[in-house]
Amino acid sequence: MEYKEQQFNLSTLKGISEKQIEIHLGLYKGYVKHVNLVREKIAELELEDKEKHAYAITELRRRFSFEFDGMRMHEYYFEGLENGAQEISDGELKKALAGKYGSFEDFISHFKTVGMSRGIGWTVLYFDPKGKTLHVTWVGDHELGVLAGLPILIALDMWEHAFMVDYTPAEKGTYIDAFISNINWGVIEKRLAE
Repeated sequence: MEYKEQQFNLSTLKGISEKQIEIHLGLYKGYVKHVNLVREKIAELELEDKEKHAYAITELRRRFSFEFDGMRMHEYYFEGLENGAQEISDGELKKALAGKYGSFEDFISHFKTVGMSRGIGWTVLYFDPKGKTLHVTWVGDHELGVLAGLPILIALDMWEHAFMVDYTPAEKGTYIDAFISNINWGVIEKRLAE
């Protein structure tokens, strides 16, 4: 089984240039490529001499989580921007966000605040099906710190590669605003429903 690069239907985005998207998609393509390369290398070393290459195989398995989570997080990111911006409906997601954060606007404010966390990483909106609640968290490294087993509703990439063509680090709040203005809330609502 080989992982394939997904194609995303991204129209012109407000505040995020085509060049920025092109560069960001190139990085995503690299994650997909390296997921497959790591898997191939592990299989090759196991076939050659599993015992002799045990240390290298173990390190490749550690690297796999970095590559795989990088691939998947970027898929969440780009899927949330597909087919143009769409307003959130007055359905379950908006009610749940208002219930947790006071209002949809208060959620947006909180999401932005978490996005402004110092450093590189991801701002992630999760749904906890067991706790029947939502969580906005900062994930510094996508292979570490994700909330185990929780479905991701929104993934905002806050690594500099996601905005440095268009914005400086001091302008990352403007990038966050641009990202939020381009969200297709229909995609996010579908994720919650699933």
